[in-house]
Amino acid sequence: MTAMRQNGFTLIELMTTVAVLGVLLSVAIPSYRTMVLNNRMAAQSNQVIAAFNYARSEAVKRATRTTVCPTEDGATCAASTNWSTGWMVFSDTDGDGTVDAGETIVRVWPAIDSGTTLNAGRVRITYTALGFATGFNDTLRLCDARGSTDARAITVNAMGRAYTNKGTTTCP
Repeated sequence: MTAMRQNGFTLIELMTTVAVLGVLLSVAIPSYRTMVLNNRMAAQSNQVIAAFNYARSEAVKRATRTTVCPTEDGATCAASTNWSTGWMVFSDTDGDGTVDAGETIVRVWPAIDSGTTLNAGRVRITYTALGFATGFNDTLRLCDARGSTDARAITVNAMGRAYTNKGTTTCP
């Protein structure tokens, strides 16, 4: 009678594999979480910069003032420096920073992800027909639970250019 050879894992081989897998996951998961949070912050800051660039180009294209302001309902500007609830771009022909009859809402952005805040020093940024934001330049602070070290500062200068810096702002 010939002995049958059995295929499979021994208990020691299985325990060794689980131990190695546990060590690898303990190293990989925190790094993966940081990567996801960094990518989320970069995407959100790019979305804000895209809105400012869009408003600037609309101001030049329409040859009139265009305003970006925070909104809660997508139809009116919120008189708040909290931009986390969403923001909108509208043609502001009279330059008063409010949507009046005859002024067109060009585009509305939804609220940003929960757990992230977007705060500014101003309640609006208005671009002139030449694309300048003179008198409306500001720095917005995009923060998540990690605090100031990973925050983004989104700056709109007087020339109307929007850009971002990482870790150069303080979070509330």
